[in-house]
Amino acid sequence: MEHTPPNAGPPAAGFNHGEVHNKIGLLTRQLHDALRELGYADRLRGTAQELPDAQNRLSYIARLTGQAAEKVLTLVDDAKERQSSIVARTKQMRQSMIADPVAAVAKGHIMNYLEDMEKATEIVDNQLTDIMMAQDFHDLTGQVIAKVVTLAGTLENQLIELLLQTAPQPAGHQPLLDAGEVSAAAAMATGAAVAADQADDLWAAAMAEAAPEEAAHKPSAEADQPAHPALQGPVVDPNAQDVVTSQSQVDDLLASLGF
Repeated sequence: MEHTPPNAGPPAAGFNHGEVHNKIGLLTRQLHDALRELGYADRLRGTAQELPDAQNRLSYIARLTGQAAEKVLTLVDDAKERQSSIVARTKQMRQSMIADPVAAVAKGHIMNYLEDMEKATEIVDNQLTDIMMAQDFHDLTGQVIAKVVTLAGTLENQLIELLLQTAPQPAGHQPLLDAGEVSAAAAMATGAAVAADQADDLWAAAMAEAAPEEAAHKPSAEADQPAHPALQGPVVDPNAQDVVTSQSQVDDLLASLGF
């Protein structure tokens, strides 16, 4: 039974579900064939296959930092308890020395206290060393974060390059990219670093190239509203239901839908 969202209104006049389904299928087939012909299918698929690995890397960072934090807190709690015991013993010995110093020395209280303090300070010193060593996660997580950031940048560069090369060019339409932006796009395509503002400009230009008329006639009221609801992010479980994981599965899916 088809589920209708609670806030969904009646379909617009002239709305044809079959026609929309057919157009979406044709667009999907065209995009799939274009990606394969342009050679982007393998590149994007290779990048997409790294996304679950990126999730594992981020989970590794969370686990490593959590373990380090728990270890440090445990050591600090133990050290504070030991320090409180040292302070209490010191006050007790001070009172004993003031009351009867000869008896305190003769009974061995002072020697016992000094031996206990030596052991306690050694333990605290070891705990401070353990706290320092627990900070080694910074080096490991830094390397992992750098790899995840590189993956995100690579995916962004490939998508920008794809948008720029596949954007329609109506007759008489002037490209929205100047010479500098074209050079920046070429640099991104080869994996070179590009400033953040240049990347933002390329995204805006690519989207405008893809839909120049829609961008020109879009009402200002709609511009202030999000175009799409929040997405769920990349597929992290390739074995989940309704997940396509190979080119052959894409072809089979489109063929089964009649496209």
